[in-house]
Amino acid sequence: MIGDLGARDATALAELVAAREVTAEELLDAALAAVEARNPDLNAVVLMQEGVARRAIAAGLPEGPFKGVPFLLKDLGCEAVDFPSHNGSRLLADTRYDRDSAIYARIRATGVVTFGRTTSPEGGIGAATEAAVYGGPTRNPWNLDHTSGGSSGGAGAAVAAGIVAFAHGSDGGGSVRIPAASCGLFGFKPTRARLPDGPYVGEGWAGMAIDGFLTRSVRDTAVMLDACAGPDLGAPYVAPPLIRSHADAISRPPRRLRVMICDTTFTGAPIHPEVKAAVHQAGRLLESLGHHVEPGRPQADVPMMMRAWTDIVGVGTALGVRKTLKGRDAEGLVEGVSRGAMAHAETLHPTRYLEAVGEIHAFGRQMAAVFEHGPDVILSACLAEPPARVGRFSHATEDYVGYRIGPGGIFEYSPFCAVFNASGQPAASVPLGWSEGELPIGVHLAMRFGADEELIALCAELERAAPWAAIRAPMAGASRQ
Repeated sequence: MIGDLGARDATALAELVAAREVTAEELLDAALAAVEARNPDLNAVVLMQEGVARRAIAAGLPEGPFKGVPFLLKDLGCEAVDFPSHNGSRLLADTRYDRDSAIYARIRATGVVTFGRTTSPEGGIGAATEAAVYGGPTRNPWNLDHTSGGSSGGAGAAVAAGIVAFAHGSDGGGSVRIPAASCGLFGFKPTRARLPDGPYVGEGWAGMAIDGFLTRSVRDTAVMLDACAGPDLGAPYVAPPLIRSHADAISRPPRRLRVMICDTTFTGAPIHPEVKAAVHQAGRLLESLGHHVEPGRPQADVPMMMRAWTDIVGVGTALGVRKTLKGRDAEGLVEGVSRGAMAHAETLHPTRYLEAVGEIHAFGRQMAAVFEHGPDVILSACLAEPPARVGRFSHATEDYVGYRIGPGGIFEYSPFCAVFNASGQPAASVPLGWSEGELPIGVHLAMRFGADEELIALCAELERAAPWAAIRAPMAGASRQ
């Protein structure tokens, strides 16, 4: 029996399988044992499909780069015939699909052994994962009183706890990067349309949402992105083509870059001192590697963007809920913040959705101009403070607008990530800091539209300079090093 899966990345596990030092069955057994031991505290892994996983192994796994490595899908999107989904909602509990999504087909072709799903908040709204359909909140394995983030909070908790070495996620306002920052993992949001959305949708949240992965290493993300990148049939638009590949990019250092370091929010508000210190530490590390670091703040209308983001997501939530309710009462089936989103959508003029999309596009041009005339990289915090306590961002409230952009709301807590969903630019959270309470702190890096390869190469350079692979799974009894 192999030990804790959190002690190795997925690439290393695949190498063990290829060398016949361990079997796919043994890796699956280890993952299932970890679920049994750790998931009761975490509430991260749901909708287990052990039989599907064992049949896939018996039938012969694809000869992909991660052949035999256990894997989990987020319980939101990534539609798959063999994996029913709650989509984080009592309304959508036990949804079944008649065909696989393009992203799942590409994931499966890597040879992974998928055996379940991970928790997500209803509708993917929020920086915490506390959906009622799962019977309780998902918790951070570093400290169970704190959130693992959202909306890919179950994925972040499962990887950080060593249940799996990597997992699927998605990111419409930071939903990969926030859990990565909260759980001490690497989270990368690709350029808009780098990964396929079909056939179930043409785009998510006006193009702001995209799939991704929670990983322990940059190389795992790079290889998985290469396996999944490219449009699916009928995609409404495509990302700029890669020069070579993500995996090729991380094989060599990037050029020396101009780095704008921002130790406030992008509107100039202060951030938590421990998080600010982590940003400056990352800046010094980049300087030691030969990059040119200067203080600055991107000049773009962030409040406008967040209002537009809030309206677009509110309308999208209302559309999805109403299509499924089919005249039933939302009370008891839909959580408070989603009901609030529906109510907010009803207050908007019929033309507001397209107006908001236009504002997002205008904001994207503003952010493109920041990179055109200034830095190559923007370095900031990922979250404005260390991971929040469980319950702070409960979905019970019906004040959807206040929950998002009001005082003490999610945008104050996570003011950086959604900026790059709106602009479509690639961005990443890198685990380079720790709070005094021994919780992870992620620093955030972003580059111009289409510069995925250069950004992931920079992340790999940081990983080589300050390895975070030594950060063992907290629930496996290993201490942070």
